[in-house]
Amino acid sequence: MNSTRVTRTFAAAAALTAVVGLSACSSSDGDTAQAADSSSSSASYGRPEPVATVPAIPGGSTAVALDTGFTDALTQLGLTPGTVGGATLDGATGTLTFPLTGGEVTLYDRESGYRPWVQGTLFHEGSGLSLTAGDTTVELTDFTIDPGKPARLFGNVSVNGELAVPSAPLFNLDGSTLNPPTMEADGSAVLQGTTVKLSAEAAELLNTTFGTDALAGEFVIGTATITVQTS
Repeated sequence: MNSTRVTRTFAAAAALTAVVGLSACSSSDGDTAQAADSSSSSASYGRPEPVATVPAIPGGSTAVALDTGFTDALTQLGLTPGTVGGATLDGATGTLTFPLTGGEVTLYDRESGYRPWVQGTLFHEGSGLSLTAGDTTVELTDFTIDPGKPARLFGNVSVNGELAVPSAPLFNLDGSTLNPPTMEADGSAVLQGTTVKLSAEAAELLNTTFGTDALAGEFVIGTATITVQTS
């Protein structure tokens, strides 16, 4: 990567860091409104018994079935996807899988009216997704899923092995397509159907790094299935 590209990449990284900070500051009014909505909903319905509570997640996985629009875009842009650490990519099904390494989660019946009905934090340390074009490789790693309002996935961004942005908002998680949670025979809770979309901040950074303007916020990446071991 030439010196001009390096400068542009880290300028974008700095801008992304600023956006993250501004987002955290500007979200307080929205969070207050959402908290009020949740409080009102909670007061109306009361706190129901959770469908499942896992105070210390022992394991599991997040699998993302990649949308063909996303994989086609990667091909057109000359970007080669890969995996980092414990992540896997099934070429036959186009599914990326990231091991769950910890966190906690509480699930409520979606039909109860209690909001947010998925609460907690999910960690995926030591794994991630890489995108490579020529001599430039971007790694998105150490994902943290916050299923709150809004639901987002955060992660570290590295460019050619150097950390560019820590804990960046990488993907937006659209829970409107989420199916009701199910339980596996081994007691694992399964949340299937969340639509994963590229965040505007990540789109800007990737566009700058790879010298394109083809990516935009809300670009659909795929559909997620989260499997949470309960014991």
